[in-house]
Amino acid sequence: MLTESQRFACPHCGEANWVEMEPGDFGQRVIQDCAVCCRAIEILLPDHADGFIQVFAADG
Repeated sequence: MLTESQRFACPHCGEANWVEMEPGDFGQRVIQDCAVCCRAIEILLPDHADGFIQVFAADG
């Protein structure tokens, strides 16, 4: 299975991070820790390969 990576900025510290997606992951919501500040990030994956991810601070 092919994976696709997208870069995004951490909503807490602004540092660059990457999320990897497989075709079956599209449309899902995932939680990933920032590689720099280690705080939780909520990521909404796009519904299709050409879409953009949405990133939110995961509070809680």
